[in-house]
Amino acid sequence: MESMIRDIRLAESGQKKIDWVKGHMPLLNYFNEKYAPTQLFKGINMVVTIHLEAKTAYLALTLKNCGANVTVTGSNPLSTQDDVAAALVANGITVFATHACTNEEYDMYLDKALDTHPQLIVDDGGDLVNKLHTTRRELIPELWGGSEETTTGVIRLRALAETGKLAFPMIAVNDSNCKYLFDNRYGTGQSVWDGIMRTSNLIVAGKTVVVAGYGWCGKGVAMRAKGMGARVIVTEVDPIKGIEAVFDGFETLPMAEAAKKGDIFVTVTGCKDVIRKEHMKVMKDGVLLANAGHFDVEINKPDLEALSVKAPFEARQNITAYTLANGHQLNLLGEGRLVNLACGDGHPAEVMDLSFAMQFLAMRHVLENKGKLENKLYLLPAELDEEVATIKLRAMGFDVDKLSEEQWKYLHEA
Repeated sequence: MESMIRDIRLAESGQKKIDWVKGHMPLLNYFNEKYAPTQLFKGINMVVTIHLEAKTAYLALTLKNCGANVTVTGSNPLSTQDDVAAALVANGITVFATHACTNEEYDMYLDKALDTHPQLIVDDGGDLVNKLHTTRRELIPELWGGSEETTTGVIRLRALAETGKLAFPMIAVNDSNCKYLFDNRYGTGQSVWDGIMRTSNLIVAGKTVVVAGYGWCGKGVAMRAKGMGARVIVTEVDPIKGIEAVFDGFETLPMAEAAKKGDIFVTVTGCKDVIRKEHMKVMKDGVLLANAGHFDVEINKPDLEALSVKAPFEARQNITAYTLANGHQLNLLGEGRLVNLACGDGHPAEVMDLSFAMQFLAMRHVLENKGKLENKLYLLPAELDEEVATIKLRAMGFDVDKLSEEQWKYLHEA
């Protein structure tokens, strides 16, 4: 099947990006060296639907090197990097993805990928799984299972599983320790501010930052903002997380109050309509609005457009300015999509090395247990987390102690 990308002539630029991250992803290098000779995934059709940038590309190449027939699509219209897509095609991988594609094109790309009749899938956000449960159900009998990369996708999977509608086994890679403790916290924490700062070219120190949501991603965003000298306000619906934010040194307020005080807003809840018309009306002139949740629904864009008294305009690349009746200008970054990918390069390579190692092991786990897994949402066994952490730690030049036999007995025997 012929790929659909922007321009194959961009491949050289994309290959340089892939080569760079390869040097910083020792876990995927380890799996390449261990499983390429054995062709672990020989002849297996895989679809990988993750933000299509260099780290994802190296995961796809690792799976291909280990024998899989890999097809790649993006999981967000603005996160695909056209040069990386071209480099994958140049390396023999089928790709259906273009940067800034329309919603119709995005949907078509998912269908094109599914036309390859995958046996294993890697999803990010749940759009691929949703299509398999709705318009492409004829493919379910061929599917052995898959894995999910992000919190939003796991929420959607959990809803299917709890109602008995999940039609094939899925692994919640997002809920593995070596994923969420590092990717969600340190990856999001750094990449969100990378996207905001390179796009706005404004200082963070001295500003008031409002972080909506204090899950692991929100913790990372707030921690990095504090480290750069910002005053941080957290908004939450969970009082326990609210207490945690206070104990971590932050102020907690309802969005109705925080909206009056913030200079930069970052939504990272996985929910919709977190920032709405009533909040926008009381915001300061010149605020930056950024979303780090998977879908572009956390900042209510229809409300923003309805409040604007003149046509929105591009204030700077990747910044759309909206002018309110009171003269205040509200600046939306990256069209309200994932700011770390729409306005940046996503998470650091060292962090994604951990996440994608867990994805690789998820594919191996489904393969090894083909036909034995029920149509449920699973966690990877804890020993796989420990295996990945051990390899990563040593690759970084560190190590940990080991329990003596007597210590183990003391901890585990009655």
